[in-house]
Amino acid sequence: METDVNLLLENIESCYDFRNKSVIHVGGGGGQIVGYGAAARSVLAVDADPEGVRRLGVLLREKGLLSRFIVFKGDFLTVRARADVVFFVFSLHGMADPDAALRHARTLAPETLVVDAAPGSRWAWYRGEETGVERIWEAVGRLPIARDDTFVGAEQFHDYDELLVRVRALGEPAISRIEEFKGRQGLAIKMPYRIVLLK
Repeated sequence: METDVNLLLENIESCYDFRNKSVIHVGGGGGQIVGYGAAARSVLAVDADPEGVRRLGVLLREKGLLSRFIVFKGDFLTVRARADVVFFVFSLHGMADPDAALRHARTLAPETLVVDAAPGSRWAWYRGEETGVERIWEAVGRLPIARDDTFVGAEQFHDYDELLVRVRALGEPAISRIEEFKGRQGLAIKMPYRIVLLK
């Protein structure tokens, strides 16, 4: 089941108007929220994960958005394109140096939009990503914030086995942390997230 992607996209679009904007979408692999691209002028989707890039291509074809997107498989720090906004979607917490990524974003576009787990997110803790989440919001806090909104979503799973499939690739400590859900069904793990616009 996972997150309510439609609600996530609705919340993002309530915070930022993508109409006729050129976008550099960092962490575009997987393509869960590509729907905003229908309003954008163009999107450069950047992801270093080959499987994520493959899934993105499939979704763009299914949604008829291939003409709006250019997909780049590689490191964001190598991107030299210019745009109206750099859009980090649940990707900044996984970067080794969020300060460097944000500095680079500011050389590419006048606006930066960050969507990521909020501090204290239980879902980030289960995934073993709490330190990365803390680091990104410290980095964001050092920059001028034009808008800052927090929403609460939920990661939903039919049962423990489905949850395990989702986190298994993360290894420890994620696998150990989800053991409390063994034998349970209808799981909903709260996922607060922030949407922050930097100018």
